[in-house]
Amino acid sequence: MVISDFIRFGSRRQVLRLMSAGCLLGATVAGVGMQAQAQEQREPGAVERRYRTAPLGYDKTPVLPGQQWKVHDIARPRPEVVEPGTFSTSDQPGRPPSDAIVLFDGSDLSAWVNERRERRRRGEPPAPVQEVPAEWTVQNGYFEIKAGTGSLVTKEKFGDIQLHIEFMTPTEFEGDSQWRANSGVILMKRYEFQVLDSYNNPTYADGQAASIYGQWPPLVNASRKPGEWQTYDIVFEAPRFEGGKLLKPAYFTAFHNGVLVHNRKEAIGRMAHQVVGTYEPHEAEDSLLLQDHAVKVRYRNIWVRKLKGYDER
Repeated sequence: MVISDFIRFGSRRQVLRLMSAGCLLGATVAGVGMQAQAQEQREPGAVERRYRTAPLGYDKTPVLPGQQWKVHDIARPRPEVVEPGTFSTSDQPGRPPSDAIVLFDGSDLSAWVNERRERRRRGEPPAPVQEVPAEWTVQNGYFEIKAGTGSLVTKEKFGDIQLHIEFMTPTEFEGDSQWRANSGVILMKRYEFQVLDSYNNPTYADGQAASIYGQWPPLVNASRKPGEWQTYDIVFEAPRFEGGKLLKPAYFTAFHNGVLVHNRKEAIGRMAHQVVGTYEPHEAEDSLLLQDHAVKVRYRNIWVRKLKGYDER
């Protein structure tokens, strides 16, 4: 019997059952068709995504060697959130990270003073150091060394830091070797990271740009041409003293224009010229100093981050 005959001669209940079965069959066929179409549209190799959750930590794992914390310890404090900054361009300095201490933002030298001492005759004891308002020239978002005014020193003192500083050497030469754009970034007023024009300007290796002055040359010479902005990114670990003795030396990790030039290199001692520098006990924090070497070097976009140990707040 065909369906039309069944509808014609069958009972009402039989007809309704047949129609209901047909609707379910049609819906099933339609659903299978849509599923097949969706599978055809899915990219080859793609897997179905679903939201998953994971534990926030554990409390029954082994203790990590040399630490108070367990593996994946749920009680371990999470790191502080820091908004990262932006990179500089030749025309525009970048933005510091959110926890940085800004030492120069292009506007003024309120974070600095000049440090100078009177000249005395040879053989006389050195004159005491005097701090005076900063006199280096500020213009167009940078400042420039003003010869004879003394080195620039931060009012705030630092120990372990991450330092970002940008500099430009002049295009007009006033000499060669150590007289071509000589300055220095001197951590704690003792440990010098050399500033110099080392683009086609030979000098002694441990005195060129990005050297730990008088101790270690950089791993490579990453200098840009005079008149172009350059960057130093330095991680400095201050020395530690106890009872007048050196417990741990200072260390430099540094990048010059984004290129690694020192990989946690130990400083032999304080900066010295023509002799071996040595350590003398000093305070845990001291000022950052930019050297006045009577050459018109420019600086911009200077900031530091005070560094803490793991799990410290």
